[in-house]
Amino acid sequence: MNPRLPIWSSTFLLASSSAYAAAGGVSVKADKLFDLFGYPVTNSMVTSWVISLLIIFVVNLLVRKPSLVPTKGQLVVESIVGGLREFVEPIVGRKVFFASFWLLSGLFIFILINNISGLFPGVGTIGFGENQDNHFAVKEPWIRPGNADLNMTFALALVANLAWMYLILKYAGPRAIIKDWFGNKASKTEVNIGMFFLLGGIFIAVGVIEVISILFRPISLSFRLFGNVYGGESLLHSMFHMGAEFNAPPWLSNVMACSVPIPFYLLEVLIGFVQAFVFMLLIAVYIGLICNHSEEDGH
Repeated sequence: MNPRLPIWSSTFLLASSSAYAAAGGVSVKADKLFDLFGYPVTNSMVTSWVISLLIIFVVNLLVRKPSLVPTKGQLVVESIVGGLREFVEPIVGRKVFFASFWLLSGLFIFILINNISGLFPGVGTIGFGENQDNHFAVKEPWIRPGNADLNMTFALALVANLAWMYLILKYAGPRAIIKDWFGNKASKTEVNIGMFFLLGGIFIAVGVIEVISILFRPISLSFRLFGNVYGGESLLHSMFHMGAEFNAPPWLSNVMACSVPIPFYLLEVLIGFVQAFVFMLLIAVYIGLICNHSEEDGH
């Protein structure tokens, strides 16, 4: 048994009737592949870089020379952008839409492809490992879904929240922000003066809670995304190895590895889309809550 035997599997998975994954389950943390200028490069980082380059290449290929009469590629891109615009613009408001659309559309497309990248042939199944119970178990995969790494999801959440802060400061201003968080929502003409000041104290306390919740937004966003993607990876790993868990014959284990995970592949596509949509939607709502007050048709 060679503990450093490389494996080049999977289109491969269904075609070759073989299923491989990390022994003992999916690792919670990403594996370091090499150092670049003194900084560690992990398998999830490589996947994210490849997906970023792929998105840039495909968009440039489809919309090489934009024209008034759109080509098929340009029509595809315009349809995606138009669909996202129709959904996002009423939430964030017309004033801040164009400034925020690059952020929201980029988050949605990048997160969506990263979420479903674990379903691509070779992701998590190419790397170094060893033979165990008539199966090759990959212990150091070379490719790992980007959002199955908590560092990646936290970076996305941090960038999104920094961009949110910039947009609300520019398009709403500090005065509108303070009024939204701590301002008294009651009117002196509708309540007596004592109740007005009492409500003012309550709204200040609510504002403090709001600020605390804002500080925790990157944590909640990152853990929600990471938990769903990592959970999906673990689920698929269990389905691939179901035959081995029940001590089935090798031929039956291979058949089960090729058939049992198929419904869960479809489920992972749905979950990947929903999580990307939810992430984009939450950032859009955060922007609209402050920047969209003055637009009556935006609510």
